[in-house]
Amino acid sequence: MLATQVKLWLQRQTAITILRRVGILLLFTIAFSAVLNRPRDPLSPAGFGRGVLDGALMPGAMPPLLMGRNVTIYAPNNTGRTYKLGYTVGVNGCGALFFGVVFWRVARWKKEYFQKVAVPASL
Repeated sequence: MLATQVKLWLQRQTAITILRRVGILLLFTIAFSAVLNRPRDPLSPAGFGRGVLDGALMPGAMPPLLMGRNVTIYAPNNTGRTYKLGYTVGVNGCGALFFGVVFWRVARWKKEYFQKVAVPASL
């Protein structure tokens, strides 16, 4: 392959990767919106498990809120302390997962970058 063909192929692969990631993000956003807007039983109070779920899905409420839709991110009818503990666990778990992945990727990118620019030691 010629150098220009390689560059075009790399650009195409990069574009495909970006489109794939945007598509996956869009699917996750749609799934989060569907779960957040599901009908809930107003008579039974939300407990620890529901708090974990609501806390983990809370960041997914941002896109609908930005589009002007009113999304409930906290169950008004809850069991009190157990729901709040579950909500806190869910929010922190989601944040730890998100930022853990981000920091892992940044560390990997740094490692790859420094391997590319490393100058071999001369003897």
